[in-house]
Amino acid sequence: MDYIEISAKTVDDAITEGLVKLGTTSDKVETEIIDKGSAGFLGIGSKPAVVKIWKKFSIDQFVKEFLGDVFRAMNMEVEIIVTKSEDEKNIDVELKGDEMGVLIGKRGQTLDSLQYLTNLAVGKQVNEFVKVKIDTENYRKRRRDTLENLAKNIAYKVKRTKRPVSLEPMNPYERRVIHSTLQSDKYVSTHSEGEEPYRYVVVTLKKNS
Repeated sequence: MDYIEISAKTVDDAITEGLVKLGTTSDKVETEIIDKGSAGFLGIGSKPAVVKIWKKFSIDQFVKEFLGDVFRAMNMEVEIIVTKSEDEKNIDVELKGDEMGVLIGKRGQTLDSLQYLTNLAVGKQVNEFVKVKIDTENYRKRRRDTLENLAKNIAYKVKRTKRPVSLEPMNPYERRVIHSTLQSDKYVSTHSEGEEPYRYVVVTLKKNS
């Protein structure tokens, strides 16, 4: 907890001075009165009030500052838009800028790494489960659409050739997309093989087909 300690004539004056120094408003801080101070008698023996004041922890602000530090280290200008659910258990982050292809990386690997690191950082700050999802240029949806189309095309190929097809290695989320896309298919089945991070999906013809 980073705080500042303020001395002033009264508690209210100390809090006001603290708010100015922190550049925030009273609803976004917490305070602890160290000494209420006293006016003394005719000003003699007066003691100043002493207050500790610090900003309340905000998950969305933390995520914004964390990613901001990362992008500054990468020498990139990125607009970070953070929205959270009412219970603050789900944080959605939208990134905007001129070099988003760099942040996406090959098959979204850089974006996934950013998301993983951000979730780790948030996990160290809170004692409950919070999920952070990071996206840019609607990449997540576009990638899902691509995977769903791939799954359907591979299923068609397996039905036509009656031979199993192994896909390229994918992360757990992408494998789940393949499995869920084909789970209701009457003629093919899917399973995963290999060890992380090279685990991949195999599409095979069902035995009764």
